[in-house]
Amino acid sequence: MGLLLHAIVHPADIQDRDGGILLLATLFGMYPFLKKLFADGGYQGPEFHNALAKALPHLETEIVKRCPREGGDQAKGFVVLPRRWVVERTIAWLNRCRRLAKDWENLNRKALAFLRLASIRLMLRKLCNPA
Repeated sequence: MGLLLHAIVHPADIQDRDGGILLLATLFGMYPFLKKLFADGGYQGPEFHNALAKALPHLETEIVKRCPREGGDQAKGFVVLPRRWVVERTIAWLNRCRRLAKDWENLNRKALAFLRLASIRLMLRKLCNPA
């Protein structure tokens, strides 16, 4: 089951890596049980790694490559990537909520509120119907 522990909504002109740094900076001390962070290739590099080491020094990072068996980042067609499918599946579940399917909100705090509501709805459905 995908679980949304924490989220921020930022403007589209902020790159994912920089948004990830913002998110991790707000996580300090909230989830001490987290041991490992899986990230895609957009989060590799010293800038993200150094910011992560400052915010959450105990957290190990694993960059999920496009094609881990062949050692490169290139793959032909659809390839299921380890651990990354969990994130993609959770995003797909959240996008079933009509309010999240389009960018209707004018304020980031409203978009974040509806994201949290959709996540609560998803968790409740999974807990009540564990089939």
